[in-house]
Amino acid sequence: MFVSGFTFVKNAVKLDYPVVEAISSVLPLVDEMVVAVGASDDNTRSVIEAIDKTKIRIIDTIWDDALREGGKVLAEETNKAKEAVSDKADWLVYIQADECIHETYYDEIRNQMKRHHQDNTIEGLLFDYKHFYGSYDFVGDSRTWYKKEIRIIKNDKQISSWKDAQGFRKEGLKLKVKKINAAIYHYGWVRHPKYMMAKAYEANKLWHSDKWVEERFDPDKDFDYSQIDSLKPFNGSHPEVMQTRIDKMNWSFSFDPSQKNFGIKTAFLYWVEKITGWRIGEHKNYREV
Repeated sequence: MFVSGFTFVKNAVKLDYPVVEAISSVLPLVDEMVVAVGASDDNTRSVIEAIDKTKIRIIDTIWDDALREGGKVLAEETNKAKEAVSDKADWLVYIQADECIHETYYDEIRNQMKRHHQDNTIEGLLFDYKHFYGSYDFVGDSRTWYKKEIRIIKNDKQISSWKDAQGFRKEGLKLKVKKINAAIYHYGWVRHPKYMMAKAYEANKLWHSDKWVEERFDPDKDFDYSQIDSLKPFNGSHPEVMQTRIDKMNWSFSFDPSQKNFGIKTAFLYWVEKITGWRIGEHKNYREV
């Protein structure tokens, strides 16, 4: 069984993406790692080159500004990386530049790939998500955050990244996936407030016009982390690859988990989910089998 990894990145240093950690967390699972590196304003390419020259293969890309609306360019870059993986790959492990896989899940992931290797009814593997916010001590626990998503797929040319690269589809149809006992640690909302504002400013340009972004984000100011609806403390361990970054955290963030910034309807839906585990009206970008 041959396994390829793939991802894309641009301006990782400038925007403080934990891309080294993201890629490093996948390397033990794969035989090769394809990284689509967009033309950057910093030394992102050399940073990627330095991670592991034996497994990593870089393809250089140019992001298409015409695909900015709706985040389409993110799917386009994901597909560029996917299309460059080895033809002999059976499974493809996808990671985004602000995500990590905890080492405690490696055996489960390997076992599930082996188990469903020849099973044509399974097109992908579904992960739980832990969305960190503000610091490494809090995770989002409201309907703001998606609970699960596909991060491993069969090497099928008909499967492609969907919309803004959150998940995958096969010729527009939802993939048939198996939920596994593993989680993705998402750190997209954990960085110094200065870098968080820079990231928000640039990222929102992938969905909205320059005018819209400039009216709402000032890159000269720090990001205000207080504007969040609900968080809960995180009491577990982080992936080992993240520990150095966590130890270097140079800003403070505090939050009262009892604070809930909900309207009446959202509060009702929140408590239903907490009591029953059922997220009413949840959008699922996949078909669990």
